[in-house]
Amino acid sequence: MIKVKLKLLLASLLLLLLTATAAPAQDVEVIKFADLKALREQPADTLYVVNFWATWCRPCIKELPYFEGANQKYKNQPVKVILVSMDAVEDLDSRVKTSVQKRGLQSEVLLLDEVDGNSWIDKIEPKWSGAIPATMVFNNKRGLYEFREAEMTEEELTELIEKYK
Repeated sequence: MIKVKLKLLLASLLLLLLTATAAPAQDVEVIKFADLKALREQPADTLYVVNFWATWCRPCIKELPYFEGANQKYKNQPVKVILVSMDAVEDLDSRVKTSVQKRGLQSEVLLLDEVDGNSWIDKIEPKWSGAIPATMVFNNKRGLYEFREAEMTEEELTELIEKYK
């Protein structure tokens, strides 16, 4: 009887310890195009690295660790990594937040709630077909801008950031 109670007590303590140290789920803000446009027009002397991705996009998921690595590498520099999910807003809790938590993403994550891409894609980048992954890098104060509509390697992302930071 004492052994059973002791095992139960130890299991309870272990469970309590595990839940107390688990990282809280990062909040994912749902935005509209106007918010994305405001982000694109930021006047700060900061290099913004904005990656458009989705949970259903394999190349996007493959390159997410590179953006997370860049977020950590440049965290004390004027470089800001933002991940913009193109998932449906209905999938916010079931897919996006779950994916963010599963991957331990620390970069800022936004979900763009705009169904009709044709109404806003050209306003972000006229050459963008709408395919993802896609990455936009800009510093408006210094007039720097580049857009890439393709999956990137870690080296390509680093080179892109180093080119403009």
